[in-house]
Amino acid sequence: MNHMTLNTQALLTLLLCCLLSGCWASTSPEPAAHSAAEGLTAEWPTYGGPGSDRFSPLNEINIENVQDLEIAWRHDSGDKSDGSGDWSFTSLQVTPIAVNDTLYYCTPFGRVFALNPATGEERWVFDPEIKNTSGGYYPALCRGVSYWEGDAQDSCDKRIVYGTRDAELIALDADTGQPCPGFGKAGRVALREGISEHETWEYYPTSPPVIIDDKAVIGALVVDNLRTGAPSGVVRAFDIRTGELAWAWDPVSEDYKARHQDQHGATRYHQGTPNVWAPMSADHDLNLVLIPTGNPSPDLYGGERDGIDEYGSSVVALDARSGRYRWHFQTVHHDVWDFDVAAQPTLFQIPGVGQGRRGIAQGTKTGMVFLLDRETGKPLYPVEERPVPQNGVPGEKLSPTQPFATHPAPLHFTAPLTEENVEGLFGFGKSACQELIRQYRSEGIFTPPSLEGSVLYPANMGGINWGSVAINPGNGLMFVNQMHFATVVQLIPRQEYDAEPRDGVYPLEYFEMKGTPYGALRTPLVSNWGAPCVPKPWGSFTAVDLKSGEIKWRIPLGTTRDLAPFPLWFNTGVPNVGGALATAGDLVFIGATTDRYLRAFDQHTGEEVWRQSLPFTANATPMTYQINGRQYLVVAAGGHGWSEPGDALIAFALP
Repeated sequence: MNHMTLNTQALLTLLLCCLLSGCWASTSPEPAAHSAAEGLTAEWPTYGGPGSDRFSPLNEINIENVQDLEIAWRHDSGDKSDGSGDWSFTSLQVTPIAVNDTLYYCTPFGRVFALNPATGEERWVFDPEIKNTSGGYYPALCRGVSYWEGDAQDSCDKRIVYGTRDAELIALDADTGQPCPGFGKAGRVALREGISEHETWEYYPTSPPVIIDDKAVIGALVVDNLRTGAPSGVVRAFDIRTGELAWAWDPVSEDYKARHQDQHGATRYHQGTPNVWAPMSADHDLNLVLIPTGNPSPDLYGGERDGIDEYGSSVVALDARSGRYRWHFQTVHHDVWDFDVAAQPTLFQIPGVGQGRRGIAQGTKTGMVFLLDRETGKPLYPVEERPVPQNGVPGEKLSPTQPFATHPAPLHFTAPLTEENVEGLFGFGKSACQELIRQYRSEGIFTPPSLEGSVLYPANMGGINWGSVAINPGNGLMFVNQMHFATVVQLIPRQEYDAEPRDGVYPLEYFEMKGTPYGALRTPLVSNWGAPCVPKPWGSFTAVDLKSGEIKWRIPLGTTRDLAPFPLWFNTGVPNVGGALATAGDLVFIGATTDRYLRAFDQHTGEEVWRQSLPFTANATPMTYQINGRQYLVVAAGGHGWSEPGDALIAFALP
């Protein structure tokens, strides 16, 4: 669906895809180096980069020469689908890794490619022959693979490890692409063991495992809002050599386990718990696994949770050796808005920020970024518990307060949407938006779901989603892309909900929430012209000075090009999905938008200094590396459902 007109169907389709998306020292770490003159001299060894901060110390590409960037190579995997065949529609959200003198990435079909990082030439490809190709309402995707290197005497001493849509953890020889024979069964570990009965499309990993202490730590996507007894959100660590289970963290408190021990055997994990679908981070010095958690099931009603959500919508630190709980910080209490923590925890240590302590920047869908002490989980700056709207549906037990960050202050609009501030498209459709606002509860952020319908702004896609934030530790700037969109959430009493068929097809999004007194309906808040009712920009890009906590600059991100026909191309900003890459060349790169551009901005001013048209939208996070003395910038361009699906991995370099 390319070149869609700006009408209701276009925006609803856009919203659908948005909904489904969905440590280190004060200077940047030295890039991993090879002793030989040839080969990778600056690697990108993990999903978020060496510090999980999406920053590179490379500066060959910089403000002075970025305009000279040209395509160095392009790799097309062939793995794409618009949903009309055997496969679900695909979204190429992958960020490759560059390590072992090779570039590795996975496709939505679960295949792994090893490429020459200088030319894009294939060295090997592995096909797991995925069986779970369709079903459910999430796109087929794989955000990345992980790398481990052991003793040279071992078989498979260099490994690529990743999870698949068939809920398997696979280990491959990084040099040959062959499955490692000593890992699990023929290189595979079944992740559904110990998980309750469920449909194959209900549970599987989408983000790369974290490799730490010779273990692969992995969570999984669990489909939202189907039922209370959803598959467990357990986080498990597997021995990187054998695939044997090393430890498992069941994300519920000891008190909850004691109250519900009669429901589960000693080896069975609790059902319906928060899950971990987003990328995790690791602190190798502190031996911590840092985990962003989602919501217990269902997301939109929590009257019967009985404390199962103690670790929900949180960042949790676990001991990498044992899996024991160390600390957690909850970003939303008793979350009934689907504000699960989607962003990878971002590590930093910067003089003048939090007294120079080792920290975490945790972006959230609420548009707040919490700066936390990495050793204790305590906020580095005050977090205020503020009263929030109450009077939810009968049976609900809302939290009277919610945490609000103060340094930086919330980066998303938190006040109520009213008849005065709704917009539409430059005034067109404003009266329709005003009429909608009069129908629903609109009391600002944390307005609870209601029987009459409540405006959720930001919506459950954010704010900040899985693209997380990027931090330049040298200048203390943090770069944040956000979506600005609103939905209406209405809870429907069970008897009424069950009285008529609800097939859950879009543009109306019905959720059964079996096991609760309610079903749910979630719809976009758009005008009769199809444009969002919220104030512009509909997507933004912001630079924050972490030392002062103040916004340095903020700009709209993306235009209505490729959503609307010419001449209706406006710099409104658009809902976006993806992440940013900051470099020591004073540049920050980002795709993420619906208009098929990869952009570079001046870190200090927000000025757009380079823009490259792509064959498909780039709803992924760029990465960079250096080989043979030449810096490459790589981004996956493969759509996100609202646009034409694609399969292009594109590398840029200077002439």
